[in-house]
Amino acid sequence: MTMTYEKLMQIKEKNRELVMVRRLVASKAEEMAKHTAYRKQILVCGGTGCTSSGSHKVADALESEIKEKGLTDVLIVKTGCFGLCALGPVVIVYPEGAFYSQTTPEGAKRIIDEHIIKGSICKDLLYPETVHEDGEILPLSQTNFYAKQMRIALRNCGVIDPENIEEYIALDGYAALHKVLTSMTQDQVIDVMLASGLRGRGGAGFPTGRKWAFCKATKSDIKYVCCNADEGDPGAFMDRSILEGDPHAVLEAMAIAGYTIGASQGYVYVRAEYPIAVERLKIAIKQAREYGLLGKDIFGTGFNFDIEIRLGGAGAFVCGEETALMTSIEGKRGEPRPRPPFPAVEGLFKKPTVLNNVETYANVAQIIRKGAEWYSSIGTETSKGTKVFALGGKITNVGLVEVPMGTTLREIIEEIGGGIPNGKKFKAAQTGGPSGGCIPSVHIDTPIDYESLQRIGSMMGSGGLIIMDEDTCMVDIAKFYLEFTCEESCGKCSPCRIGTKRLLHMLDDITKGTATMEELDKIEELAAHMKVSCLCALGQTASNPVVSTLRYFREEYVEHIVDKRCAAKKCKDLLHYVIDPEKCKGCTLCSRNCPVGAISGKVKEPHHIDKNVCIKCGLCKQNCKFGAVYMD
Repeated sequence: MTMTYEKLMQIKEKNRELVMVRRLVASKAEEMAKHTAYRKQILVCGGTGCTSSGSHKVADALESEIKEKGLTDVLIVKTGCFGLCALGPVVIVYPEGAFYSQTTPEGAKRIIDEHIIKGSICKDLLYPETVHEDGEILPLSQTNFYAKQMRIALRNCGVIDPENIEEYIALDGYAALHKVLTSMTQDQVIDVMLASGLRGRGGAGFPTGRKWAFCKATKSDIKYVCCNADEGDPGAFMDRSILEGDPHAVLEAMAIAGYTIGASQGYVYVRAEYPIAVERLKIAIKQAREYGLLGKDIFGTGFNFDIEIRLGGAGAFVCGEETALMTSIEGKRGEPRPRPPFPAVEGLFKKPTVLNNVETYANVAQIIRKGAEWYSSIGTETSKGTKVFALGGKITNVGLVEVPMGTTLREIIEEIGGGIPNGKKFKAAQTGGPSGGCIPSVHIDTPIDYESLQRIGSMMGSGGLIIMDEDTCMVDIAKFYLEFTCEESCGKCSPCRIGTKRLLHMLDDITKGTATMEELDKIEELAAHMKVSCLCALGQTASNPVVSTLRYFREEYVEHIVDKRCAAKKCKDLLHYVIDPEKCKGCTLCSRNCPVGAISGKVKEPHHIDKNVCIKCGLCKQNCKFGAVYMD
């Protein structure tokens, strides 16, 4: 069917109050709830994080209890990610906004019996920060994790049922597409995107409006729109969560891009390893076609646009690079192509192509509806809007966060993230995925924006933010990331194929204590050559973790090389088993179990380990009953 604006508004009004209850709490929500068919709405996180923690079992338990109790006025909604992944499975009950964390099937039964039926909130099951000292239930917006967030790209995640297009429409879904098709020219759309200051959220931050303008200006009867949902670093969790929680936001934005550049076909390139995202994307495309929001004659304007899914294979990280992605869509091996020509001139199937990542598209409809001035008022002078980060590592609140550009690293770590666990000190943060740099504690007050991160040797990338504490070995961290990029190199260009391996070999020598100080100069020289000679961004940025850690933590490299010591005790080859003479009772159990005879000593006297003979099997520590054996 062809969707008219009147039909769109009818669907919106029919569902609006039902969905808006979830955006409010307390009296406002209770008042709105009176006008819906449901007394209570129970939202269960259906994102990957909570699903892996067993949220599907919780949902089954809730549905079983509701059916058994005959509660026809209670609605269960499976949503996308709420953000606080470490607290999953997450369940929220509206209109109260009661946030239940780490919910079990047994806890689900209590929620039905005590909260839903008896009206008594199970406060011992709530996320502690949502319970005020006077017993009042606080909205999530007043908790430390959410207070400084501003959700634009994630605006509907955890709010709507991603498998129900009408709930997306209820929150103004596809209104931006209608506005563009019926009242804006292609140039006007580009002007809005340029004025908004939106920059690509998947890499170097190229202005989205300029990319669209270049493609529109290229003469061709056939053009394409692509969505990159295949970035293979921790930030890809963000892309996956948007597709799982709000897939229509991406489809609507791609259609807007298609109209703007003159394309009628789009492709979403997504990892096959993301089954929930793929399934919900399939459902969303099918629904959009059925409602006439994809396909022929959209809104009766004569504009045709459709979208297909292409699955990325075997987690190839290089396919996050735009030309490699397009090559893969074409059915060839995913390898980057030389540029120029750039995709806006010659991209998919050698036709002009616009490619943006999931988060970039997730901002588009909001910019069209609310205006460029609204969006450009958020963030910094050069970095507008918000940025989504997958916050992980040594941090209390692991999860998905979205903050205005310019928010400092300290605010994210200490306030939103809840600080470093176990009283440890913050040592470094790594941004931008495997190709990003490490930021030391001295730069903790750095504002998060494109230019600030570049100045200190890091990058925005697609949004991974990994926190490290004082127990982290920065040489080992650099080696960890380089192992990944070395493995993921497509091998097409020799600077990357050979360069990453040579860098890895030198780092391996350092962590084994067999390197010399000359290696540090060689590392810096090789990294500089790779940055200018590799074919694509994977190779050009592969050395970033090494260069940044060498820049800020050079003393650790020197310690590994000169002193043959790893202070963090992470590099096994530099560690030695030692016996504490004050704790050793001379029981001989360690020496009797040592397979190489490295331990000597008399009965009832302290023993000694010959580090030149020891093979570090750990049997001495394992067998010692007095805790006298340790690694140093």
